[in-house]
Amino acid sequence: MGKLERMGSTMLRVRRIAAYLAWTLALMPVQAVGLALRRPWAAQFPRFYHRQCCRVLGFDVRQIGEPAGARPVLFASNHVSYTDITVLGSLIAGSFVAKSEVAGWPFFGWLAKLQRSVFVDRQVRSTVQQRDAIAERLAAGDALILFPEGTSADGNFILPFKSALFSVVFNREPPVTVQPVSLAYTKLDGLPIGRRLRPFFAWYGDMDLAPHLWRLLGLGTVEVVVEFHSPVAVADFPSRKALAEFCEQCVGNGVGRLLAGRRDQPAIVSSFLRHEPASAETVGEIPAAAVG
Repeated sequence: MGKLERMGSTMLRVRRIAAYLAWTLALMPVQAVGLALRRPWAAQFPRFYHRQCCRVLGFDVRQIGEPAGARPVLFASNHVSYTDITVLGSLIAGSFVAKSEVAGWPFFGWLAKLQRSVFVDRQVRSTVQQRDAIAERLAAGDALILFPEGTSADGNFILPFKSALFSVVFNREPPVTVQPVSLAYTKLDGLPIGRRLRPFFAWYGDMDLAPHLWRLLGLGTVEVVVEFHSPVAVADFPSRKALAEFCEQCVGNGVGRLLAGRRDQPAIVSSFLRHEPASAETVGEIPAAAVG
């Protein structure tokens, strides 16, 4: 990428890393105590933490719409980078559905556990325990955040949504609300981020984490726009595939509009409404490859 690789300030990187570590290490014991004592505020505390992290890291998060207030709820969002966790965590009081290997990561794995993430093993073909773990959290009235693409994309478009994990929201009591969410990194220091600069923010393919994070931390203020689409009832869809396609269209249309700078037009989504009850075959189980 030539001169683009040399963009950014080393001094800014050092300041941001120092501030992030100081803030995180100070608050980790607080959240750990809250979880150990089962304090109600422990569910909201990560949002407070992530909001300050966004300021430290230079993310100007703009919100369109409102997160669903109903519980239980499954938020279905596109996935661009590891920084999506901080951005979405600053707006949603919920837990992420994450790959099982994240639990073993030093530092970031600890943070994921403190946010009560649900870890799903992609390598295991028998998925009953994974499905039940998610179902238990929804039955308890929790909010979960899912990346249905199964991996992060380059930020220019979204990948097809895998329908498998949507099976856990069918035939549940209490009924589960599903809310599609579009996320886009739109501006750097007030200027639109085009395709040439988007790899500085999107983390995908075989990119190494450390060099990518080092480059990102040296940049200026990054505008990130998150659009919460209208929540839907699972009962309105005949199958997990119909629900996944509906969410994919909502999110994809939203991302396209946000990248184009259009924020005043609602996404137009085809109807996937239920015409007949969902059967066991349409709901199915969770294949391991479905986890983001």
